[in-house]
Amino acid sequence: MNPDPLPTTAEAAELLHTPVGTLRYWRHQGTGPKGFRLGARRVMYRRSDVLAWLEEQYNAEQVKA
Repeated sequence: MNPDPLPTTAEAAELLHTPVGTLRYWRHQGTGPKGFRLGARRVMYRRSDVLAWLEEQYNAEQVKA
């Protein structure tokens, strides 16, 4: 079984080519990729959720064009 990698906030931000602060803001606003707390402080993301969110953003822009 190949589990879905769990990037940290910094790694997810790198995947999205966006600053960590922007990703934190999106999470706070509920507009970015789904993240979850692992323990008291650590926020993690499923790589597949980050990539799915990115695809949704791309598709939304294609509809506008």
